Amino acid sequence: MADGSVLLIVYGAIGAALFFDFVNGFHDAANSIATVVGTKVLRPLKAVAIAAAANFAGPFIFGTAVAATVGKGIIVPEFSTVEVILAGLIGAIVWDLITWWFGLPSSSSHALIGGLVGSALFVGGFEAIVFGGVERVLVFMVVSPSVGFAIAASFAVAIMFFLRKSVPGKVNKVFGRLQIASSAFFSLTHGANDGQKTMGVITALLIAGGLLQSEDFIVPLWVIIGAAAAIALGTFFGGWRIVKTMAFRLTNLKPYQGFCAETGGGVILTTMAWMGIPVSTTHAISGAIMGVGATKRLSAVRWGLGKRIVYAWIITIPASAGLAAASMWIIKALSG
Repeated sequence: MADGSVLLIVYGAIGAALFFDFVNGFHDAANSIATVVGTKVLRPLKAVAIAAAANFAGPFIFGTAVAATVGKGIIVPEFSTVEVILAGLIGAIVWDLITWWFGLPSSSSHALIGGLVGSALFVGGFEAIVFGGVERVLVFMVVSPSVGFAIAASFAVAIMFFLRKSVPGKVNKVFGRLQIASSAFFSLTHGANDGQKTMGVITALLIAGGLLQSEDFIVPLWVIIGAAAAIALGTFFGGWRIVKTMAFRLTNLKPYQGFCAETGGGVILTTMAWMGIPVSTTHAISGAIMGVGATKRLSAVRWGLGKRIVYAWIITIPASAGLAAASMWIIKALSG
């Protein structure tokens, strides 16, 4: 049984995890609502309300396979201490807030993975890392936006071909309605994928603090509810700096393109959630938006901005790892 001081640290770390989950939803609101706001199908307040509700429901529909991967598939269990997890969370939170300030849609998921890796490396070196789990994350860092680009572009090309003789106004009206459904679908998958990461972290904290048995990595119901509520609340308040980047600056979207982007991104996230692979919702939807934009003409996508976004993706893991390692150093110095 954990003593009082350990319990205090565990509860503080759980609070930090829920705050990260809130920041994740706040930072990634653009993923869920950018296309539906950019096409002017919904006003921002209605869009975030729908997205928040769907984010909350996501983990209850798609299970907790991703939570298990994050909780035990990134750091070797012997090194997964409360302090290491707390430092990883601090690194991820700081990086998310930095990229939010500059309006860059970086990955909260990869910030968390990078943070955990950085703090674990600081205390245990390479022996502390589950390289198979990290390798899967890195592979799908490339696969996710690429497949999102291809699926969304294919959907858009098919619609353009089959509806080429239709009246544009009618097409926009129909897909404007369909886009509300596709936006909710993407938000469900966003909640399922990103919400689960915090569930995995909190469950790992409970195990590290001696409050939960480690034989079976089972996420308690209260953890599912708490994490789902935190990411939903963050989504509702929305990080508008990033919404503007995704909705208006990356490319100009028609309703059918928004529908294709959200559906393509949602297909990827659904598949990954069932497979237990923690992918980036930001990467999936950014790739999908660029894919549908490129179907009109390549110049329809602002590739200069896209390049900046990709740079942010590349540096997210090492940057959050560095911040987490610095946090771990501070925690060690404070604890003597």
